[in-house]
Amino acid sequence: MGTSIAPVSERMVKESAPMFKHFGVIADWRTLAEYFKHLEERTHPAINIATFVGAGGVRNYVIGEDDRRATPQELDKMKELVAQAMEQGALGLSSSLQYMPDRFASTDELIALAGVAARYGGIYLTHQRSEGNQLFESLAEVFMIAEKARIRAEIWHLKTAYKANWGKMPELLARIEDARARGLDITANQYPYVRASNNLDACLPLWVREGGVEKMIARLKDPAQRERIKMEMEDPTVTAWENQWYGAGGGDGILLVATFSPDLRKYEGKNMAEIGKRLGKDPRDVVMDFVIADKGRSACVISIMTGEDVRTALRHPLVSVCTDSEAKAEDGPLAESKSHPRAWGAFPRILGKYVREEKLLRLEEAIRKMTSLPASRVGLQDRGILRPGMMADVVVFDPATIRDRATFEDPNHYSVGMKYVFVNGQAVVADGEITSNRPGRALRGPGYRGHIQ
Repeated sequence: MGTSIAPVSERMVKESAPMFKHFGVIADWRTLAEYFKHLEERTHPAINIATFVGAGGVRNYVIGEDDRRATPQELDKMKELVAQAMEQGALGLSSSLQYMPDRFASTDELIALAGVAARYGGIYLTHQRSEGNQLFESLAEVFMIAEKARIRAEIWHLKTAYKANWGKMPELLARIEDARARGLDITANQYPYVRASNNLDACLPLWVREGGVEKMIARLKDPAQRERIKMEMEDPTVTAWENQWYGAGGGDGILLVATFSPDLRKYEGKNMAEIGKRLGKDPRDVVMDFVIADKGRSACVISIMTGEDVRTALRHPLVSVCTDSEAKAEDGPLAESKSHPRAWGAFPRILGKYVREEKLLRLEEAIRKMTSLPASRVGLQDRGILRPGMMADVVVFDPATIRDRATFEDPNHYSVGMKYVFVNGQAVVADGEITSNRPGRALRGPGYRGHIQ
């Protein structure tokens, strides 16, 4: 999850080859500079693209997916890769500490890598190690990394996950405010939904996933290990991993939304309990069987949050807006499966539901959370504000009609009310319709060195 588009090794490209082939992508890059060249010379995107260098990506590059500490020599190589990516245009360092292989990184390792990004003016963005039962311990780790690495930091998709933690959002925000009062530059972002989404194999204990897909599948095929896995999935006391299966209430709270396997597509939009009943299986066995069949690539939506915590975070001035989702479309390869509705409607949902209908936010404040606040946080100084001299990335919408249409049951629908979208001064949406213009470009971070290739 923490792997970025680059840098990648030959092994990593080979492991991702089925996905690249499925989407018709020729992976002819290894460094970030080569990816940006590919983007601008071959892809010609309609939107601008910026990226971070993933702590999990450089760990995978150097160590693989094994659960062990980096040697001093390996850490030096990882720091070298971060420096290279920063000089080639990365915005900063990212981590996804709930997932492999990021989970295996120590706090000291993250401090060392974040320190490199800081030297180039970068930011540290993180999916916390825990959003559930170790929430505040995880938050303390974010503060420590920011302090020791002397780097500004942002928490991705801030949440208080699982029923036992509902209602803790005010305290979570208060602790961020306290950290800022001590001199740390901490902010957060969120998406406006009460369900999250990740890969289906995240329902499994961490030790099952350690070492990569083939080792995971071998463990899942072992009857004795399957019984151990099923017991651990129901264990409320686990702290070694984020037990999203138990936290979502079991099979009823785990919705299958996307698969690469055509044989599994008929189950998309159904939860694990429904699928288990249909197949006459324990829903936990369904999870394991589907992970085997789809080689760990299936995605699910999990019910783990409460609406009041979402609203509390959204009202806070330090919290901006994200989608936390890959691109989707109503046609072509990106329309083959379902997804979380946040891929389709996160921003219009805020403007329609939380601004117009609930009046939770003023329109101006919602727009700030979508534009100038995130742009300034990642160091994009020429975007995010409408004024002379800034790049003309402009969205024209009707505040009376804008709304999201994507639902958890039927997500694959574009939002309505967006009249025009301009990217670098060219219309990519006009009168509500997508145009043929492709003015997007690579956006490079503050450490960019133009001569680096």
